[in-house]
Amino acid sequence: MAAAGPGRPRGRRRSEAAVSHHLEENNVLDGCFLPNEVDLRQVIVLPKAEWERIQYSLDSTTREAARILAEQKEREEMRLRSKAAVKDWPNTIMGLAQRKLKAKKLREEREEEERKRLDLEEQQFQAAKRKEAIDCAKTYLYYQTERVKGFHSALLLAEVLKERDAQVEFKKLKSDVNKKKDEEEEHECKEAILREQEKAHQHYLNQQALRRDQLEQIKERKQQADLAKLEDKREGEQIQRLNRLYQLEIQRKMEKEQEEKVEHQRLYHEHVSNQKIIKAIEEQKQMEEDDRIKAHFKAKQTIAKLIKEKKAEMRRLKQEHQDKIVRQLAVQMNEALKMEDDRLARDIEKKEAEQEKELKEKEAKEKAAMESIAEHRAAVLKMKAENEREEKAEGKKELHALMEKNRIYLEMEKAKKQRQRDASMEVQKIQIQQMAEKQAKKQQEKQADLDYEAQREAIALCKEREFQSYAKQVIESESKTTHHLYPLLKASKDGRGLGYRPFSSGREGINTNSQAQDDAGTQLPYSCTTAQEVKNMK
Repeated sequence: MAAAGPGRPRGRRRSEAAVSHHLEENNVLDGCFLPNEVDLRQVIVLPKAEWERIQYSLDSTTREAARILAEQKEREEMRLRSKAAVKDWPNTIMGLAQRKLKAKKLREEREEEERKRLDLEEQQFQAAKRKEAIDCAKTYLYYQTERVKGFHSALLLAEVLKERDAQVEFKKLKSDVNKKKDEEEEHECKEAILREQEKAHQHYLNQQALRRDQLEQIKERKQQADLAKLEDKREGEQIQRLNRLYQLEIQRKMEKEQEEKVEHQRLYHEHVSNQKIIKAIEEQKQMEEDDRIKAHFKAKQTIAKLIKEKKAEMRRLKQEHQDKIVRQLAVQMNEALKMEDDRLARDIEKKEAEQEKELKEKEAKEKAAMESIAEHRAAVLKMKAENEREEKAEGKKELHALMEKNRIYLEMEKAKKQRQRDASMEVQKIQIQQMAEKQAKKQQEKQADLDYEAQREAIALCKEREFQSYAKQVIESESKTTHHLYPLLKASKDGRGLGYRPFSSGREGINTNSQAQDDAGTQLPYSCTTAQEVKNMK
């Protein structure tokens, strides 16, 4: 699109202005207004159809995308409606599969509930069986304890005495009946004598059979008593063997503890000896270090002394050389003076004027030589004084350095000794703490032993009360049928029952075989009230 320029013909501009005016009227009618600053000559006016075509071509991509999204959304909604519609249909494959899965799940839940119920019943049944077996075992073990066996032996003795009294009473009654029968037989007719004799013979045979049965019963009871004694003997041997094994195990444990104690003592002594050796080594090292420092100090002193002697010797040699030079110069001067005197003496007459002149020159030379000698001597003395001052300054510096080193060494030694004292104090504190802990541990062990003994005594008293309750029930039950209660009373009081050892509750321990309740504190019921039941139970 090209804009209208100023170089166009006027007629064409008029036609374009008319078209523009017409389009303006259309735009005004459509409600569209242009800004006031717009130059209408720079504006291109398009027809409405062309404008719509351009807008349509520009928005085609957006409309296509919107159309595609609308179709996808419509398809998704249709799919969801179809799925919701066929979800509850019973005659579809998915519905059949869901019904089967649901039925299978219900069947598995019922089977699981049935298995849980069977498992619970089995657990209850097994628990009841275990409880019954435990009760039977506890009752059996209680009846197999030594004191209860002794008490049951006393009960058996009481039953035997009761049986013997019954037999004696039976014999008395029988003899009275026989006497009455004899008296009646005497008054009866003689015809009944044979019948009575036959009856007496039959009675005799019965008595013989009864005696034989009684003898067999006595033998059987004796055999059972012997078997019980053998069983008790075997049990006693087993208990003694176990006791020996227990004592042997305790002895081994004590020996092991003793060995460990000896080993600990040996290790402690080794540690102490090692500490002493280390301390001796450190002291030896310290002494060697002190000796080395002293030797170094002595060597430095010796070297300083040698240096001083060397310097003094050099000064002495230098002074001697200077003195020798002075003497040689003096000798040479003396010789020269003597030669001059001789020459002057020989030529005194000839050259008095020359002699005076030479004498003056000689005096000037001597004076200059003496002045040079004095200057040299003063320079030597000054140099000597300078050297002595330098030596003194160096000696002072060395002395200060040595004193500083000695001070540093003493401070290091002091710090070292302080560290050693601190270490020894820490070790002492640790040892005191260990001793206190050991003492507290011993006190706790002693208190634990006292508590254990008190618990044992309380348990013994509790078991004694339980046994006395059990014995009281048995004695009350037997007192209704017999008056032979002495064995039961004796067995219940002193714990003796036909050869069994007494009940013990001292410091040596309690008789664990005489407990009347189980570990949970459940009272074991008394379920044997006759000698026959005790015999059957054995």
